[in-house]
Amino acid sequence: MGKGEQTRALILGEAVALASQVGIEGLTIGVLAERLKLSKSGLFAHFGSREGLQLAVVEAAQADFVARAIKPALTEPRGLPRLCRLFELWLANLDLPERPGGCPLLAAAVEFDDQPGLIRDRLAAGHRHLLATLARASAQAVECGHLAADSDTEQLAFELFGLVLAAHHHLRLLGDTTALERARRGFAERIERCQGPVASLGPADAAGAIA
Repeated sequence: MGKGEQTRALILGEAVALASQVGIEGLTIGVLAERLKLSKSGLFAHFGSREGLQLAVVEAAQADFVARAIKPALTEPRGLPRLCRLFELWLANLDLPERPGGCPLLAAAVEFDDQPGLIRDRLAAGHRHLLATLARASAQAVECGHLAADSDTEQLAFELFGLVLAAHHHLRLLGDTTALERARRGFAERIERCQGPVASLGPADAAGAIA
């Protein structure tokens, strides 16, 4: 990685942290330049425009999430162990010390849900990819006999996504320190409802796997 790429990566790391507090909309070249004690012209050279900066931050946050949550989960055995790990790592991503305002991607989804454009498109693509990953992990759990054969894996992915959204809302807005544990409990109970009669992991194991 060249010096220019290293500088850009450092800028984006700080920008993602700042976006978790002020939102993607609140992120401007001027605000970021002041935070980093850099010139506006120098930042402009890296991103070209405010939208270019915001899009780069969204993409950096998405890449970071893949590295923190999806890739490590894929090292787990197929089936329920992988699904449990993915859900737990996703929860952990809601409360990172370097993201003082929570997940910038979930916050940005609210900011841009009714604003057509490149940023909304990129956010939507990332969310669809995550839903597909959850559904695929759930389908593999069915194939492995961990979940019942008639399990609706797309519905399960939808509900797990909902648990994470609720946890983020309760944790960040309401200051509910039990939010992550409540999400874990919801996960375990949902898995129990769709487990097959010959499941390799019982509900207690599922709860323990993400504790």
